[in-house]
Amino acid sequence: MLTIRRSQDRGPSKIDWLDSRHSFSFGQYYDPSHMGFGPLRVINEDKVIAGAGFPTHGHADMEIISYVLEGALEHRDSIGTGSVIKPGDVQRMSACTGIRHSEFNHSKTDPVHFLQIWILPEANGIKPSYEQKAFDEGSKRGQLRLVGSRDARDGSLTIHQDVDLYAGLFDGEESAEFTLRPGRAAWIQVARGAVRVNGEDLEAGDGAAIVDTDTIRINGGKAAEILLFDLGR
Repeated sequence: MLTIRRSQDRGPSKIDWLDSRHSFSFGQYYDPSHMGFGPLRVINEDKVIAGAGFPTHGHADMEIISYVLEGALEHRDSIGTGSVIKPGDVQRMSACTGIRHSEFNHSKTDPVHFLQIWILPEANGIKPSYEQKAFDEGSKRGQLRLVGSRDARDGSLTIHQDVDLYAGLFDGEESAEFTLRPGRAAWIQVARGAVRVNGEDLEAGDGAAIVDTDTIRINGGKAAEILLFDLGR
């Protein structure tokens, strides 16, 4: 079964420097029917104007993943990490016992467009940590590339939860199939473009919850970039 969460139905949040859309309840946006999906708690699509960003603030007991689509995102945190995240990079920050960080648009002229993803950790009390890796376009072209997992296999980031995160790029005749093991669920987020998933047309900003399904078929892409979360239930 596939249940679609359309882009236009997400919760909006807009201030002078930030335009954000929330797939699940977040901040002042509250919808009891959309509180997350399994351990997946937040998917925010954020657009930040040049030179602006989120000042230093705290997090705890959360796995936070940043996935940049356009521009560059500058990160600083209380464990001494400083980095710039660009398209192709995936960043994971384990807040857990507590961490403070800031996120700013690295550019003084161009906006930054990214997804911020929160996943509930499998246990509290994990030591805060940071990880960032680049995944080239070829490894995602017409296929699903594992970019995050509990066991860091295949060069993926470590996620402290029973979650496998895949990224894929699909255009034209490119297609892929994904086998969902018994007892697991999936969430697909279309970051940009358009794609067909199990016969349903999805566009940028759309999400889809998939349960009680053996095979996920992805085709009909139009400059599509997607994330697939394979989740324990």
